Amino acid sequence: MHIEQNILNAVNEWLTPTFDHQTQEEIKEIMTTSPKELEDRFYKNLEFGTGGMRGIMGVGTNRINKYTLGKNTQGIANYMHRVFPGKELKVAIAYDCRHNSNTLAKVVADVFSANGIKVYLFSDMRPTPELSFAVKQLGCQCGIVLTASHNPPEYNGYKVYWEDGGQLVPPQDAEIIQVIEDLKYDEIKFQANENLIQYIDSEIDEAFIKSSIKNASFNTSAEAKDNLSIVFTSLHGTSIKSVPATLAQAGYSNVHIVPEQAEPNGDFPTVKSPNPEEPEALAMALALAEKLNADIVIGTDPDCDRLGVAVRNKDGKMVLLNGNQSMVLMTAFLLEQWRKEGKINGNQFIGSTIVSTPMMLELASAYEVECKVGLTGFKWIAKMIKDFPELNFIGGGEESFGFMVGDAVRDKDAVAATLLMCEFAAQAKAEGSSVYQELLKLYVDHGFYKEYLVAMTKKGIEGLKEINQMMVDLRENPLKEINGERVVMVEDYKTSIAKNLFTGEEETMNIPKSDVLIYYTEDGAKIAARPSGTEPKIKFYVSVNSQLDSIEDVAEVEAYLDSKIKNILLDLKIV
Repeated sequence: MHIEQNILNAVNEWLTPTFDHQTQEEIKEIMTTSPKELEDRFYKNLEFGTGGMRGIMGVGTNRINKYTLGKNTQGIANYMHRVFPGKELKVAIAYDCRHNSNTLAKVVADVFSANGIKVYLFSDMRPTPELSFAVKQLGCQCGIVLTASHNPPEYNGYKVYWEDGGQLVPPQDAEIIQVIEDLKYDEIKFQANENLIQYIDSEIDEAFIKSSIKNASFNTSAEAKDNLSIVFTSLHGTSIKSVPATLAQAGYSNVHIVPEQAEPNGDFPTVKSPNPEEPEALAMALALAEKLNADIVIGTDPDCDRLGVAVRNKDGKMVLLNGNQSMVLMTAFLLEQWRKEGKINGNQFIGSTIVSTPMMLELASAYEVECKVGLTGFKWIAKMIKDFPELNFIGGGEESFGFMVGDAVRDKDAVAATLLMCEFAAQAKAEGSSVYQELLKLYVDHGFYKEYLVAMTKKGIEGLKEINQMMVDLRENPLKEINGERVVMVEDYKTSIAKNLFTGEEETMNIPKSDVLIYYTEDGAKIAARPSGTEPKIKFYVSVNSQLDSIEDVAEVEAYLDSKIKNILLDLKIV
């Protein structure tokens, strides 16, 4: 097969003495046995997406390995020296349960230390939110966590945090990427200065758990806590290091951990995917809940920044909440607690994202706080906190099962969110209600919003071309009608233009550019299209809504909304 010259140039560079013997031999083997595989490994450099850099482990520029991570780290070290002149530079590093995470974390620590930067390296795997907390707690300018979230076992990743504890955002991200791209592999300093590497563990753990309890506890009685039966699964991930201890210290003793999934394991042997968005991931937890007649099931992803929740419906059957539902419930609970404590005075806000449920705007209006809406990814919610220091951040989330409670952690945080959800569930049960019943009440008060996500996987070079073409088609031939409803507005975040299709008026959107298109129809439906920043997928987000006059009408209204979603998907030809 023909291989492009730019790919051959990259391959030849990796066959020079800059790269170790094992790496060179592996490349030679691939050249002989699988030219197609060689192409996939070298046709591009791994890029920073919404959640940092994520990819399959192995040799090549399009893989996670000591050289791609080393180059990133060297670039960040150079950038830190440039933007923090004369400061004692410090960085915190954490890693999850994935294969090679501990060794790759040490490589990253080595490179920082070789550049004269003090390194705080966790002695064992830790939840990602604890890294965000540690950056602020230890006064670091930067933080790195080695994780690939819920991706398959062959993946790993590299997330970068800045001194506020939030992930990289403009202009730092583009500036750092430019520094990295200008680097040559032979400029990476791999020789560690061990005197600059300090291992951290229990002291930060204790502070993190204490902070989580402070932010997510709201005067729940001891009796209510004892009466709530909780099933928890860590899905073989890092949450086992923090969530059980946090619940115990907060006073929850009726907690049942799924034993088969409690041991951290990068192969995730009991699940197809360790993703709490997918019902199959929580199957064992749901089975245990039925056996114990538990009230609530909570499962977290491998790096413990997202949570899946199941509760009992009106018929006593366990049902999974989607990310929008759990976000709305936790936000409403927080708003109510803040109002009870007299802490709402107009200087507060909640955060959400452009592809999440519009119901967040309704909640904000009802409680007379602002709802700030940013691009996909919690780095944008963290940026809101930084950009508006005069406002108090209550909480916020996005549809992909992430939530942030207060600003102690500047990223989605399944530790505090798990405790918050338990507080909500315990109080609801003590008052003769339930989480599900409270959700239905919210629908009556604010409108019944229902969302659906379609994620289409398109792998490799051809897949990337296909995804790009789908976005081009949607832009160049914008839909005028969806499911028989006229399109009122199209928001194009790549051009920052919102166009009213009825009047022809255009408005510039004051939000960073991103490859996202959102259509709004006459009847209030919202349809968003967006390529994933971390996976070979294009995602379509559908949101519909209707008035719900009483809880008794929920089945009828839900059936109406379900048929609406189905017809929209058929009309868009994405099912």
